[in-house]
Amino acid sequence: MNNKRSKLRPALPKRSRLRLDPTAYHSLAQRVLARDGWRCQACGCLTGLQVHHIRPRSQLGDDAEQNLIVLCADCHQEVHLRKEPAI
Repeated sequence: MNNKRSKLRPALPKRSRLRLDPTAYHSLAQRVLARDGWRCQACGCLTGLQVHHIRPRSQLGDDAEQNLIVLCADCHQEVHLRKEPAI
């Protein structure tokens, strides 16, 4: 008898995403703003800056520096309307 189950890869355990408490997230956001030179990484704007999750939280995107980028409000809205990554 052909056992198809034996050929399947075992399921990987689900991981929970890294989500920081508000104080720690604020500190991280300040570091990301400084890292990105207090400029929108899409258009270079210096006002209305927001920190954007490259991989969304809803898709297990972590609150981690490598998953965050600075965008102005207009570019941030554009990214979410297109549902595409910023970079």
